[in-house]
Amino acid sequence: METIRNRSEILFLYDVKDANPNGDPVDENKPRIDEETGINIVTDVRLKRTIRDYLYEFKGQEVFVRQTYTKENKLRTKEDRVKDFGQDEKNIIQSCIDIRLFGATTAIEKQTMTLTGPVQFKYGRSLHKVDLKYFKGTTVMPSREGAEQGTFWERYILPYSLIVFYGVVNENAARQQEIPLTESDLDLMFEAMWNGTKNLISGSKFGQMPRLLLQIKYKENENFHIGELDKLVSLTTNLGEESIRDVVDFKIEISPLVNELKKYQDRIEMIRYKVDERLNLTIDGYATDVNTAFNFAKIETFKF
Repeated sequence: METIRNRSEILFLYDVKDANPNGDPVDENKPRIDEETGINIVTDVRLKRTIRDYLYEFKGQEVFVRQTYTKENKLRTKEDRVKDFGQDEKNIIQSCIDIRLFGATTAIEKQTMTLTGPVQFKYGRSLHKVDLKYFKGTTVMPSREGAEQGTFWERYILPYSLIVFYGVVNENAARQQEIPLTESDLDLMFEAMWNGTKNLISGSKFGQMPRLLLQIKYKENENFHIGELDKLVSLTTNLGEESIRDVVDFKIEISPLVNELKKYQDRIEMIRYKVDERLNLTIDGYATDVNTAFNFAKIETFKF
């Protein structure tokens, strides 16, 4: 298939309930929170892992960045993974969808493979202040033979957090580095963002739901994107922000986003979307839906 020829911007909203969306390993694995603002932060690395895991486990795609083990059950290194592909950079790129999407830096023999991924995401941030909770308890079973009681466990969670991610698909990065990223690859990535988020069922991640996914796809040869679409949506609620506990407790105001896209509608090829029916969208405080809000552009829904 042909390498992508269009620039795209991505806006992705998902929420987490009674879970930890992205623990900080140097701070007791607490959810990452900006101490100045009370905003929950999720790294792009976390989102990319969600995408990689879904593509590998559910779509049968090869990914380069994943845990593999030796026969002695030891974790293999990047250098070991490179050998799986004959230490051939082109073979790695052709074989691994995550390299085509996100790029990588790793040593190949005496050279270094450095690829800037055509798809890049900013850190995700909650659209409201969050409420950090600490829980502690005991397990039923003892941790070792001879112990008379179970061990203690502790966990930090967020009762609720609505997180927004913003990303860009840069066709020039693919072309200039000869990365054969295709529209089919992007379709798989979008599916992984949505369904992969729903499939996070570990103890710390269970309770996450995708709410809105937008792709703003620009016309060929425009070499243009608006930027910072995440700054053009906001959360409104009658509650204190830290008291939010469910998606029905607020509305998402999208009028700045709609107005900005309208200004550049002649440069937009299409808008693709998927939205959860429980998410309430508004324009200037009045209820709306995606088809009505973006009726100035060609609109398609994601088919997954």
